[in-house]
Amino acid sequence: MIPITKPMLGENEAEAARRVILSGWTSQGPEVAAFEREFAEYVGAPYACAVSSCTTALHLALLAIGVQPGDEVITVSHSYIATANVIRYCGATPVFVDIEPDTFNLDPKQLEKAVTDRTRAILCVHQIGMPCDLAAILEIARRHSVPVVEDAACAIGSEILWQGQWEKIGKPQADIACFSFHPRKVVSTGDGGMLTTANAEWDAKFRLLRQHGMSVPDTVRHGASQVIFESYPIVGYNFRMTDIQAAVGREQLKRLPEIVSKRRELASRYKSLLAEIPEIGLPVEPAWARSTWQSFCIRLPAGSDQRQVMQAMLDAGVATRRGVMCSHREVAYPANTWSCAGRTGGCACTAASCHCLRHSEEAQDHTIILPLFPQMSFEQQDQVVKSLQDALRVAG
Repeated sequence: MIPITKPMLGENEAEAARRVILSGWTSQGPEVAAFEREFAEYVGAPYACAVSSCTTALHLALLAIGVQPGDEVITVSHSYIATANVIRYCGATPVFVDIEPDTFNLDPKQLEKAVTDRTRAILCVHQIGMPCDLAAILEIARRHSVPVVEDAACAIGSEILWQGQWEKIGKPQADIACFSFHPRKVVSTGDGGMLTTANAEWDAKFRLLRQHGMSVPDTVRHGASQVIFESYPIVGYNFRMTDIQAAVGREQLKRLPEIVSKRRELASRYKSLLAEIPEIGLPVEPAWARSTWQSFCIRLPAGSDQRQVMQAMLDAGVATRRGVMCSHREVAYPANTWSCAGRTGGCACTAASCHCLRHSEEAQDHTIILPLFPQMSFEQQDQVVKSLQDALRVAG
């Protein structure tokens, strides 16, 4: 079986975890602090704060910028459900904007009509590693004095051309960026997340909230020469990363250039191989973007049955995934829990369908994600393409 992905972990990561386990300090501590420093240096951010997942990172980001019940946060439905969930954790309403059909990212042309006097933030997504049009989004956001949070879960190592220079996603062009270290992402610590920002006040709030609102971190208390009693001035969360995870993450950062380079090589080869299959829609990388290709998503030819194609490929030993989900179509998101950019035009939004989000729905229904991981051989890639060709003949 060729899996959809595979984390690139080895002896160095195993030894790093072993070292921390034998040290006697396994919870959030010196390894987390070192991982934060190294991650901040890699992306070019003044501050980086490690947490337990990208979901918790996004939650803290929205809390730090002041999202409250009754507010609205503009985002895309076409993303993993965590993107919408964190808005609802804050008691706010997600307002969904449609995507560009070629990049699968938020369409800036649809953004401004979603802004109201209740808009507290814009939560954009660098979908499957492809940078979104951050410059266009920020131009609109700054005009309305609305902060921008980047869901960069898949975009560790992605780059954007910014004022003539290639910059890593996570360098604070926007306000806060949030990353994931889940096993399906570009680098993995088992699970985990990171927030980057240039705002010292927000960074301090992340650190307070991630550890139950504790006034004095246990690392400080542990190393103090005098007894310290901590206090809890606010209600916080247990969103901490462990030192075991952070030690693994430090080793993964060392591998990141190799991982990204291999992913880009495989993505380029996929494009060449798949160009020979009629009517396949290939992903588009804008001239100002460099993707990590966390996933390689293709649009199936018109008339192809998505499920049948995937099943035929699975029967041939190749794992796939359907196109990225749409949160507004899930049972957890009935019509009264979200809105869309077309509401003022009388859009008849339903749980089953929303005309304003038609590109999002079409992407979910008519695209599939092919296997891509840095250890993938050209022979495996050839097998994936052949199984796709065979499946299209059967399910076309």
